Amino acid sequence: MIVFDLRCRQAHVFEAWFGSTTAFEDQQARGLLACPICGDDEIVKAVMAPNVGAKGNSRSVPAPNVEAAAPPALTPETMKAALHALAQAQAQALEKSEWVGRAFADRARAMHVGETAATPIHGETTLAEAKALVEEGVPVAALPFPVIPPDTVN
Repeated sequence: MIVFDLRCRQAHVFEAWFGSTTAFEDQQARGLLACPICGDDEIVKAVMAPNVGAKGNSRSVPAPNVEAAAPPALTPETMKAALHALAQAQAQALEKSEWVGRAFADRARAMHVGETAATPIHGETTLAEAKALVEEGVPVAALPFPVIPPDTVN
């Protein structure tokens, strides 16, 4: 497995794992990649800093003392921890939500106009359908991470 930092046209940077560089290039060419933040499907590799280990005979230098009031540094580890926490929060929210698949837009509209009871749902929709829902005032939000439909989970 190989991990790449990816970037969309909106400059959102995110991490994704692939079996190989060829697998990434194939998914990119087929339009299968999308930004988990905004849904943009024009994805390229972001500039990545190499992870080069220190020589075995070199000493590590202790980190400088930082004031307690300073905000936490945005290191890769900090970002990974934040993304992990966000993924856990999404998973917890989805436990109380019903998967409605491609019927999402219709079900959301029906709840919005009072045809059906309002309950937490999640599913799939196109970007055009999502924009139409927002323009109609239907309260919807994109999930930060893709969701695997329950009927396709091994």
